[in-house]
Amino acid sequence: MADKGSTQRVVIIGAGFAGIEVARGLGKAGVPVTLIDRQNYHLFQPLLYQVATAALSPGDIAEPIRKMLRRYRSVEVVLGDITGIDREARTVALADGTMIAYDWLVLATGSMHSYFGHDDWSVSAPGLKTIEDARRIRSRLLLAFEEAEMSRDPAEQKRLMTIAVIGGGPTGVELAGSIAELARYTLAKDFHRIHAEATTVLLLEAGDRILNAFPASLAAYAQRKLERLGVTVRVRAAVERVTDRSILLAGEEIGVGFTIWAAGVSASGLGRLLGVPTDRAGRIAVNGDLSVPQLQNTYVLGDLAVCKDEHGNPLPGLAQVAKQEGQYLGRALARRIREGLSPPPFRFRNRGNTAIIGRHAAVFDFGWWQLRGWIAWVFWALIHVYLLSGFEHRLLVAVQWLWRYLTYERGARLIVEQPKRESG
Repeated sequence: MADKGSTQRVVIIGAGFAGIEVARGLGKAGVPVTLIDRQNYHLFQPLLYQVATAALSPGDIAEPIRKMLRRYRSVEVVLGDITGIDREARTVALADGTMIAYDWLVLATGSMHSYFGHDDWSVSAPGLKTIEDARRIRSRLLLAFEEAEMSRDPAEQKRLMTIAVIGGGPTGVELAGSIAELARYTLAKDFHRIHAEATTVLLLEAGDRILNAFPASLAAYAQRKLERLGVTVRVRAAVERVTDRSILLAGEEIGVGFTIWAAGVSASGLGRLLGVPTDRAGRIAVNGDLSVPQLQNTYVLGDLAVCKDEHGNPLPGLAQVAKQEGQYLGRALARRIREGLSPPPFRFRNRGNTAIIGRHAAVFDFGWWQLRGWIAWVFWALIHVYLLSGFEHRLLVAVQWLWRYLTYERGARLIVEQPKRESG
């Protein structure tokens, strides 16, 4: 069986948390692997909002894929866009015409923004999934303050200094808190004509409360902390229209300098290339071992999969879920290929759900235990520094966080694009 296993090639599409871990597990076992991604780096998405709010630089939270996997001689990395999957021929097609054959296929392509049928809003309200998104948000956020500084009209200044964040989940909460701190503690010292500390940050949630996946007590604590930072939290606030200059909320038009979308995600469109049923979010239901029902030698994991826990509840789209699924499949698939052994079902071990609110404040939910406040913030920081790939990144981020903590400074305040804005 070992000789047969040495000729079996696994193709992994996607180098996020799940895909990287599958490649590592198979690489350790010496199984031939081709890992395909459209980017040449692995992105630590949980800290992406800090790039968007000028706290970190993109290079602090990204690691070259080849560097991460270079110790595994059986792992090949391919840079390319997937355009098709032929299930019968067992090949994957790339945009440049390359065809890559596989014996086993793993899809771990993550998720993308969902505007709930209003895709045209994406131009005025970008979401946050990629480094490009983060740089765009940072530029447009800082540009709003630059334009306010140049304006002589108090009403226009107020509009430009009104920032709306749509969506009260962890990403929305983290963005709103970080923007409020950026304006109050950093930009207030940089601008002389405007009072950046008077910036209006709106956090808009269509549901009954923010942080709906957290216990109500932690959500209430988060809202109190955000409001102390100067964030205006509005719940049961479904946005009806978004433009570059305003949002429409329950019939009320509110002038804004910039809007950020943090309200919804859907699975990567690559899942549909398999030609199997998907749910409304584009996700594929998988078996307990993460295989796709009725498809031979095909696995789906991460945000692209509907994987249920032992109680029959779908697992959330969290980085820790994707990472654990990847670790499980890397080991299980190696044993299946090498030894012909069927693995036990995947079991998720909850390491806690967290959201940072601002300086000194975070919430942590372990299910059986909750943390809030300064101790939760320290715990959050330690975990995220530990999870960053590479000692260099860990050291750099730790030093920058300490510097920010002592000085309130943010060093990545670069405007890298100046988009054309709507008139009127």
